[in-house]
Amino acid sequence: MIANQTNAKTSIIPPLENGDRLTRNEFERRYAAMPHLKKAELIEGVVYVPAALRFRSHGQPHADLMTWLGVYKVFTPRVELGDNPTVRLDLDNTPQPDAVLLIEGGQAIISDDDYIEGAPELIVEVAASSAAYDLHDKKRAYRRNGVKEYLVWRVYDREIDWFCLEAGEYIKLEADERGVTRSVVFPGLWLNISALLSGKMNEVLAVLQQGLDSTEHREFIQRLA
Repeated sequence: MIANQTNAKTSIIPPLENGDRLTRNEFERRYAAMPHLKKAELIEGVVYVPAALRFRSHGQPHADLMTWLGVYKVFTPRVELGDNPTVRLDLDNTPQPDAVLLIEGGQAIISDDDYIEGAPELIVEVAASSAAYDLHDKKRAYRRNGVKEYLVWRVYDREIDWFCLEAGEYIKLEADERGVTRSVVFPGLWLNISALLSGKMNEVLAVLQQGLDSTEHREFIQRLA
């Protein structure tokens, strides 16, 4: 009886807690043992378990971003879109971004157990403000691992930062004279940031349609084919 009790105790898997410092293998072991948990991340070896997500500060911005990215994915063959997928970035970083856009046969792969391994071409996050770890530890991990573009919607700041990796550093993409910001990695992925911040999704999608109709997008499709 004593032996059985001892075995029961040793078989208990500890839950994930904010601030835990774990290896990636241990993080995944504990995460798998918590099926009720919908989101947890390992960033620079530290566990982050977010609180419940509010509607206007996260759920709605997330949905608008997914609508924009989803339309682009539909009209761009060999480009894949993921919603909150776990990404095995490196041994100390297993983020779960709000969205990823990747190219089939690009720099990230889908593992045999159905996880993203490596750096997706574009990662998108919804953050509360510039104080969030999305713009600090997580941003450094993405840069170091070669995520080519990184977009962060800072909801309370009413700002969207869209970075492109150049010579090992993130450079913020600037809007053109019409207020349109254009992806470097995904030609045709155009965004009217002010319209998105104002919730004017009809304008967001109209600008995106212009990008999808552009010569650069047609040439990109041909290259992917």
